[in-house]
Amino acid sequence: MPKSVNRTFLLGNVGKDPQINSTPGGIAANFSLATTDREKDQQGNWRDRTEWHNLVAYGRTAEIVRDYVSKGSQLFIQGKIQTRSWDDKQSRQKRYRTEIFVHDLTLLGGGKEVDETYYRGRRNDNAPRRKTPAPQFEQECQDQELSPDEIPF
Repeated sequence: MPKSVNRTFLLGNVGKDPQINSTPGGIAANFSLATTDREKDQQGNWRDRTEWHNLVAYGRTAEIVRDYVSKGSQLFIQGKIQTRSWDDKQSRQKRYRTEIFVHDLTLLGGGKEVDETYYRGRRNDNAPRRKTPAPQFEQECQDQELSPDEIPF
């Protein structure tokens, strides 16, 4: 049997605050992510085209989404595409929904001030962490000024 791959990578912004639901196995987070492509129209003008993606996360990853993700958060998502189907009770038609099942999540910016990488709900200790100056250093350097001769470039 030939090998196949179902893997997607998305970099975009969260459209609205995630919806958190309880499941028998824990919690689930449902949210949307917008990605934008720039392309030329027939007149040669650049236009932005936004694509909306439905995302779902479970377990520890859903907890991270609940605690750190909000409308406007910039995320890098690694996951897989899956399509669910069901019969609509009102219209008696078959309905489909394509979602991205989130495996890995990187919080890049926007929303709450966090810059961490999580893999299947755990912190990746090899990922670069946001470095912020120590408050004491900020206070010591606040009153010092640099002369143009001290700038190395």
